[in-house]
Amino acid sequence: MYTRFEPGYILDAHLIEELQGVKADGAFFATLDHDLDVFILRHGQSKGNASNTYQGRYDFPLTAQGEKEARQAGEWLSQFKPDYILASPMLRAKRSAEIVSLVIDLAHIEFDDILIEMDTGVFSGIDPSTAAQRYPDIWEDFYRRSWDAIPAAESSKSIYARSIIAWQHIRDIATRGASRIICITHGGLLQWLIRSTLGVHDWLPLLPITNCCISKYEIEIIKKGVITFAQWTLINLHPLESSCKIR
Repeated sequence: MYTRFEPGYILDAHLIEELQGVKADGAFFATLDHDLDVFILRHGQSKGNASNTYQGRYDFPLTAQGEKEARQAGEWLSQFKPDYILASPMLRAKRSAEIVSLVIDLAHIEFDDILIEMDTGVFSGIDPSTAAQRYPDIWEDFYRRSWDAIPAAESSKSIYARSIIAWQHIRDIATRGASRIICITHGGLLQWLIRSTLGVHDWLPLLPITNCCISKYEIEIIKKGVITFAQWTLINLHPLESSCKIR
């Protein structure tokens, strides 16, 4: 089994509660003085994905297919001339970011522990069949409450708070001048990066989040500090499914 990635942060319980009332909507970005496009990318196929394993914090590397997916994503993203890459430091996201950066010719990557995958608790390192057999009662509750049913998994409150912190970091990067940011992360956190723009606090229903697919969040400054228009213009786009440029 691969080693666990241990983050360099501990979220304070008070901060977690405080951030439940925040959402990364248009008003959240109202202090910006320019429009912002954020391209959120899940890492390419990992060895854990290939074996249908719940990965969580286990640090699985990419497969050859995953590296190919990252190259394809980079080729598609290059049309937008991204000016910043922010990524999880876990191996599968880190390598995806490195490949994307080479393809789009953007040398610097910032790695941030806040973007790592959620802890999947007692399901970590096993496949769904094993999970169902080993923990039958928990497995049944999993269909009702998703990861909030799993012992030792990261709570939905914690992952919501992490998502808001990630959006705060993205906003800070934009404040320093970036306008086309690529964010490379993991399927679990990506669910909540989207949910936190809507103020949604429930896991279910799930959104489609596949390897190296791209979601795009656009922030348009209509009047600084007064009117900001935010919209998801892409969710889970596979680069090969689009042969044309998208705004």
